[in-house]
Amino acid sequence: MSTTMSSELATAPRTPALASKLPAVGTTIFTVMSALATEHQAINLGQGFPDFDCDPRLVKAVSDAMAAGQNQYPPMPGVLALREAVSAKLEALHGYRYDPGSEITVTAGATQAILTIILAVVRPGDEVIVLEPCYDSYVPNIDLAGGTVVRVPLTPGTFRPDFDKIAAAITPRTRALIFNSPHNPSGTAWTREEMLRLEALLAPTDVLLIADEVYEHMVFDGRAHESVARFPGLAARSFVVSSFGKTFHVTGWKVGYVAAPASLSAEFRKVHQFNVFTVNTPVQWGLAAYLADPAPYRDLPAFYQRKRDLFRAGLAGTRFKLLPCEGTYFQCVDISEVSDLSESEFCQWLTREVGVAAIPLSAFYGDGFDQRVVRFCFAKKDETLLAALDRLSRL
Repeated sequence: MSTTMSSELATAPRTPALASKLPAVGTTIFTVMSALATEHQAINLGQGFPDFDCDPRLVKAVSDAMAAGQNQYPPMPGVLALREAVSAKLEALHGYRYDPGSEITVTAGATQAILTIILAVVRPGDEVIVLEPCYDSYVPNIDLAGGTVVRVPLTPGTFRPDFDKIAAAITPRTRALIFNSPHNPSGTAWTREEMLRLEALLAPTDVLLIADEVYEHMVFDGRAHESVARFPGLAARSFVVSSFGKTFHVTGWKVGYVAAPASLSAEFRKVHQFNVFTVNTPVQWGLAAYLADPAPYRDLPAFYQRKRDLFRAGLAGTRFKLLPCEGTYFQCVDISEVSDLSESEFCQWLTREVGVAAIPLSAFYGDGFDQRVVRFCFAKKDETLLAALDRLSRL
């Protein structure tokens, strides 16, 4: 080999090999199914986002903030007016007051909030309990923090908490438990009795509670949302996470908040300031102004219950078996009478051949547990739901 060629090889561009921090993680099921829906021009009832616009008054409030010059960095914890509005809202709804100065932090959506909480409190070797089926970001977040995931199944079929199994999973190494109600993907909502049992179970422990309450304003049939903020023994150990994106039909804005006792918030903010530092300024000012009127979130249960009822009525004439939908904007169905395919295979077939995209519940389990149940999203225009029902009625 010539000296010139040897020199060229020695200086050739080289990408170093990288050992993945998340070797088991690939593309999420939501991205996969949305891409498949686009490819086959299917109606996308898979990924959880609305296909309708938000209130024009909210857009105007943000636009007004931009025009007023609110375009530079806000305080690291968030615009104070927004934190004050969130504090007032939580107190009015749940009777628990969070100090807007030290106990409420505005985040870049709920997903960032949950990752930041876990990075702030979980150390290598700590155990974190997740109740399966669960949202797909929880486990990778724990892995990134060096924690150990402890999976506890909700009761198959009903998705109610099994307190004996939760109690058995708690050890001296348990740092936190992730709680989600109303629950994605099942659509169940915890009852007051269940919350009291959780409060009693955790009372003698130092277990923190990470409360994912992003669907807090989507609870149906006269139920109340049983926030952890309603239970002093839970509120004292909890990070409460919510999402303006879910509540106000603006999922792409990626703005949410965390409410937690001052000592917990202080640790959260240490990570938050080096994670995103702070969040979109004019959107925060717009949300603060919009929250002055409680009607948009107080009317949300009725808004989504009507869509739920429309969708369920249409599915009632099919061979799908409807599971209860107590909250969220998701409807789960049992496919046993429709197909012998696995959940994943059925969702792919449904997208390609019927033109409606859904999500398999097995994607929300670490072991891919298949119970013949898939999830539809009904946060869609009525005409979208009716078109999907027309296609599904042919099964």
